[in-house]
Amino acid sequence: MTIKSNNNLRALLEKRAQERAEKTFLFSEADNRRWTYAAFDKAVNRAANMLLENGIAKGDAVSLLMPNSAEYIIAYFACFKIGALAGPINSLLKAEEIAFALNNSEAKMLLVNSQFTPTFQLSEAPHLRKIIQFDDEAEATKSCGEKLAETEIGKDDEAIIIYTSGTTGKPKGCLLTHANLIANARQIAEWLGFDENDRLLTIMPLFHMNAVSVTTLTALYAGASTVVSPKFSASRFWQIVSDYKITSFGSVATMLSMLLQKNQESKLEDQKPKSLRFAMCGSAPVPAEVLRKFEETFDCLVIEGYGLSESTCRSTFNPPNETRRPGSCGQAIGNEMKVFDETGEEVANGELGEIVLRGENIFKGYFKNEAATRKAFQNGWFHTGDIGYRDADGFFYIADRKSDMIIRGGENIYPREIDEILHAHPAVSSAAAVGVPDELYGEQVVAFVVLKDDAQEAAGEEDLVNFCKQHLADYKCPERVYFVADIPKGPTGKLLKRELARVYKLRTDN
Repeated sequence: MTIKSNNNLRALLEKRAQERAEKTFLFSEADNRRWTYAAFDKAVNRAANMLLENGIAKGDAVSLLMPNSAEYIIAYFACFKIGALAGPINSLLKAEEIAFALNNSEAKMLLVNSQFTPTFQLSEAPHLRKIIQFDDEAEATKSCGEKLAETEIGKDDEAIIIYTSGTTGKPKGCLLTHANLIANARQIAEWLGFDENDRLLTIMPLFHMNAVSVTTLTALYAGASTVVSPKFSASRFWQIVSDYKITSFGSVATMLSMLLQKNQESKLEDQKPKSLRFAMCGSAPVPAEVLRKFEETFDCLVIEGYGLSESTCRSTFNPPNETRRPGSCGQAIGNEMKVFDETGEEVANGELGEIVLRGENIFKGYFKNEAATRKAFQNGWFHTGDIGYRDADGFFYIADRKSDMIIRGGENIYPREIDEILHAHPAVSSAAAVGVPDELYGEQVVAFVVLKDDAQEAAGEEDLVNFCKQHLADYKCPERVYFVADIPKGPTGKLLKRELARVYKLRTDN
């Protein structure tokens, strides 16, 4: 099963629909709907015709604001079919954060589920021509035909614009091409041995590339099936796996911890269905004890991997068998991967340096941000900002992050964004947010704040947390705020955030 590298996602879907017309491709766990490959292709064509009838053309961005659902997946492919850019928006964001993604991407249409109807006016998004409610694909596209005119789509045409948290405080639009998406699906399918007999559970949010690449496009590439569930529920998880005969699922460490906790509370035995081969886990390393307990409790291997939106999704995975190495993010699955020192030279095995990537799954660049793109690509390599090392057998280990990024329950958070909001509060003189260890979420956000001399009584911890929640998604907001006399700075004035993390540890240890 080899897909030519010059194929695009439209060609891939249509080929699968022809080859496996009656095989079920998509299951909707929330309402028991299902689509064969042929029926899914027709549903996508109807949705694509709806986009065309509303003025969307090749190269236009269409923002998607929906819960995990069959509609979300159909919307993605409707964009792919006509050469438009699918622009997933994190549904946890606040209105002003959503407006930024719409405006920055120059989206011409927003497909939205009614539960997420945005609170801004069309006048606040000058490029946006139309907002279409897309709760039920059959209802929304009932007047649209199932035949679709040809559109010339090249492998290097852009397919997705997805926003990554930005070190400068503003997210950057990451452009992924048809070739990027197909390459990563192929790499994952071949490395993990997926075929037409697999059923992959999409329970990670579809506004992240993990769910799009690992359990949706990979299933399509392999001629397999995907099951989309609205959200993760520890109490319902094993029943879903059993009902749909799931063979693998995408996860983050927090989910594994919650399943262990639920199992301990319920004292249930033999929960793992025989169909399940392994759990795929990424975003942040799984604590060694969580991994050990999960594998021991559920007799289910945890296959850790590593990647970023800029690498479409996965760059590494452990082998899907007992040779996987706990603590390692695995081996490169198709892209080149090296460890460089500060001068751009490769370091020896076992030595720390910055992880760099090169290959067909590496993104095209940041949308209308040439400076950020040039900085990310140096000497032909994408610089991840992550610090790690490679062992003699080609297994990689992530040791630290070059940036101050926080990963909370699988969500990437850049403290600069929080710092800027706190600085906007009239009582705040200076502020710095940092990540601190958290047993369940991996990391949690805390903030250190210096109040203005005349505002010592004007703001408390609750005031500042609530102020953040007015402007930022809740997961980005500080769990705690500590008031200090000063924030440590280096000789150039840079905030010493690692010193603040040490201060936090001293406070909590005493």
